[in-house]
Amino acid sequence: MATTLFRTLTEEDKNEAIKRLIEESTPRDDFFLLAVLSVLMAVFGLLIDSIAVVIGSMLIAPLLSPILGISLGVVMADPKLIFRSLLTIGKAVAWTVPAAAIATLLFSYQAGLGTELTAEILARTEPSVINIAIAIIAGAAASFALIKPNLNASLPGVAISVAIIPPLAVTGIGLARLDWAMMTDSFILFVVNGIAIIFASMIIFSLMNLYVKRPLADKEILKEDAKLEKEKEEASDDKQEKIDITKNLVLEKVNEVLEEVEKKEKSK
Repeated sequence: MATTLFRTLTEEDKNEAIKRLIEESTPRDDFFLLAVLSVLMAVFGLLIDSIAVVIGSMLIAPLLSPILGISLGVVMADPKLIFRSLLTIGKAVAWTVPAAAIATLLFSYQAGLGTELTAEILARTEPSVINIAIAIIAGAAASFALIKPNLNASLPGVAISVAIIPPLAVTGIGLARLDWAMMTDSFILFVVNGIAIIFASMIIFSLMNLYVKRPLADKEILKEDAKLEKEKEEASDDKQEKIDITKNLVLEKVNEVLEEVEKKEKSK
């Protein structure tokens, strides 16, 4: 069965999956915005003990792509891809945990969370063997679904089972409460899930012979980095243009005032 599964994968499918994975793990502003929004939704779901809201937060979470990017980088022995994916995850954590802490400080008492913790929060502070098993299975499923175009619709379901975002949300809640044990346990759960996904997806990517695709991955990284740099330059140019327009308007206003003062002086 394994032979049939992996031999039916076309080179085109593999190439498209690598391109999509690198594109979706690029550290763009919209990536971090989605990460923050997903964590904020998770925080609200955890505070009101609503599993439905927590599931909704996982559906919009973008962190699965850079985690799989690390796996692909290890399989290809590509330090550039590994570092790039780690940087994206690190920046996302740096944005999401403080956002979760701020949301907790603003809304925890409105949600009725005083000294009591909800069951959904407590569930993310107890790393276990079951969590590791779930993450390994989900990582394998995500890796295979990434390559098969007809299975890509299942990726959101994989993200739900992995539960990457809720542990980060609980880390932020722990930060807001200055509860270091909660912060540590929930962040360990996030790291454990991530490592388990990476381990499982490394096996799947190796069976797919993706290690021969490193030249394509390097090419796509250069392409996406060039796009990102161009976007930053355009944003900088727009900002400078607005500054120049504002400066010109101020100068025009100053000149008008000076002319009025000069006219008044002459009239005297």
